[in-house]
Amino acid sequence: MSATNFLGAARFGAVLIKLYLGKTIGVLLDMKINIADPKVKAAFNMFPPAVRNKLLRIRKLIFDVASKTEGVGELEEALRWGQPSYLTPKSKSGSTVRIGLEKKTEGDYAVYFKCQTTLVATFKELYPDKFRYEKNRALLFSVKDKIPVRELSHCIAMALTYHLNKKKQKKQRQKKK
Repeated sequence: MSATNFLGAARFGAVLIKLYLGKTIGVLLDMKINIADPKVKAAFNMFPPAVRNKLLRIRKLIFDVASKTEGVGELEEALRWGQPSYLTPKSKSGSTVRIGLEKKTEGDYAVYFKCQTTLVATFKELYPDKFRYEKNRALLFSVKDKIPVRELSHCIAMALTYHLNKKKQKKQRQKKK
């Protein structure tokens, strides 16, 4: 049996189990997803299935944005504060981006940013009506929401280059003096 046929059979089997048990099983149904860190993989497995699917889409978006954004370099995926987190340890270009459940409202999830940065304030200026915000630390989503990919990609790119851009701004100010 080829790997593709095996994956298809595994998905079909998981769907049959779901139908038989009348509930969703707590495993990553998409076996193509490669999460190296077992703690991060376990965190994804703990999310309710609908939230997990949305967060996996955002995870893919984070990696896609990182690969296309100049200066970011290699992205590290780790567990921070119990949530999947994305860091730029080699380039030190950006601020940590975390994803996870929003604890106040069931079915909501969030993309978190360091609250000591100006990132969320900047997002509010750029996209006042595109996102729901939690103070200066997160973009909030409902499972029912369509992810605004273009705008979220821009926000992720800004986070992953936050320190790089601060250094550039500092150099520009020094040149003006």
